[in-house]
Amino acid sequence: MTRPHILITGATCCLTMLTFCTGCTLQRGAATAHLSDGDAALARRDFDVALAEFREAIRLDPHHAEAHYKLGVAYKETGDLDQAANALQEAVKLEPSRFTPVFELGEVYRLLDRMTQAIRAYLMACELDPRNFDARFRLAACYHQTGELAQAIENYREAIDLNPRDAFVRSNLGAALAAQGKSYEAIKAYKESLECNAAQPIVLVNLATVYIAQERWQTAHRALNVAIDLDPTLSVAHERLAYCLWREQSYDAAAERYQKAVELDPKNAAAHAGYGVVLMTQHLDQPDDVALRDRAVEAWHISLELNPNQPKLRELVDKYRIKSDQPVLTYEN
Repeated sequence: MTRPHILITGATCCLTMLTFCTGCTLQRGAATAHLSDGDAALARRDFDVALAEFREAIRLDPHHAEAHYKLGVAYKETGDLDQAANALQEAVKLEPSRFTPVFELGEVYRLLDRMTQAIRAYLMACELDPRNFDARFRLAACYHQTGELAQAIENYREAIDLNPRDAFVRSNLGAALAAQGKSYEAIKAYKESLECNAAQPIVLVNLATVYIAQERWQTAHRALNVAIDLDPTLSVAHERLAYCLWREQSYDAAAERYQKAVELDPKNAAAHAGYGVVLMTQHLDQPDDVALRDRAVEAWHISLELNPNQPKLRELVDKYRIKSDQPVLTYEN
């Protein structure tokens, strides 16, 4: 009597499973349709529609990794980086062996300034695709930003092996080497960057800055002249050239360059400080001209207002400012 009961139960289970699987297939098909509509909306930058379509695809099929990935991309495009991170995290969890969602997650973490998480994501991306230049370059840049210079340099070099003609990665390598105090290696990297693309005024400024650290004033001077020819509006180039001119004892020319740097960028604290140094140098040569001293101290005050973290400049202000012997009156309202 029990055998027919067992047969009937088994048939019912099979029918139930068939119905369930058919429902799953239908839901997956509907989810894919919403995903396609979301892609079309994303392509025409209709983000509200795209987000709605991707969310609906996920509601119908919560394990649809591509829908989570596209939702993350859409959130990233709208600037909602926290939501983008959440969606991409789910995409990576569902499909950890796919490069693109992992790389995009790293990009979002980097934009959120969550560098430790960005590094982990880029490391994972590099493991998935060791020949991907962008992932290796981003990993190096994150290490650089967190001050892990040895790892940054190692990964910059690996990125260069993947794309030897990329000027930007070579200039970043130069900056990391300069930060390590490896001046000659930095110069080599900057020059190689300029060989890839000569029209990089900021790289010329960085190269000149290394020359200045080596006290090679005229060599730095020449590099800065080229930078200014390329971009006459680059305040930092005028500021560094002014410093070279001061070291070459061309004080009037130095003062003019510092003034030009300030004109181009009134918030350039280094230019205000340098201008004050030139004026004070001229005052020490002409002690009777107290106006030079007063203008120098005022320039230093302005520089300190822009960047208070200049202890040596504070010492100069305290040394040269006029100190009143009169009692200080206080007024309380």
